[in-house]
Amino acid sequence: MSRHWLPTSSFYGTWLPGDRRGFVGRVWDMRPDDPPTTSKRVEHDIPGTPYDKDMPGLERASAQRMKGPPIYFTAEHAEILIQQFRETAAFRKWKLLAVAVMANHVHLVVETSDDVDPTKVLGDFKAYGSRAFTARFGNPESGTWWTYSGSKRLLPDDQAVVDGINYVLHKQDNSLATFSATDRS
Repeated sequence: MSRHWLPTSSFYGTWLPGDRRGFVGRVWDMRPDDPPTTSKRVEHDIPGTPYDKDMPGLERASAQRMKGPPIYFTAEHAEILIQQFRETAAFRKWKLLAVAVMANHVHLVVETSDDVDPTKVLGDFKAYGSRAFTARFGNPESGTWWTYSGSKRLLPDDQAVVDGINYVLHKQDNSLATFSATDRS
């Protein structure tokens, strides 16, 4: 049995918590429909939950904590990343169905066995990508290429997989590079 995932991650500093475009994260406040809790921190990074939006104070605080400038990718970075993602998927025996790399973030559609944790999927792609970048470009000033964590959306059925692939390959503005399992390259 297999599962399909739509992992997404931004590059360091390019999409901060509190961003008006929306973000996935752990926040200190509660939504009106959140269950009661004694914790001050509420998890809003669970697959299937809505994105948080527009928290300017959180965005300012996040920017002040940055350890280096934001990292924006070029076409050269994108090609290296796609090649490394293909190698990672092959090594892990996952099937990489689609990738789009933009200047500030990346989307993938990947098929795994049903016992693979989606956090491992995203983590492995980011870790091996980091190794490839560091070997080529050295360590970034911030010490990391990536934003902490990312989105790991389950694609629950065949139509969701088709829609996810379409989203990744055809709905991204300004993709630097894409990959599709149907590519001959």
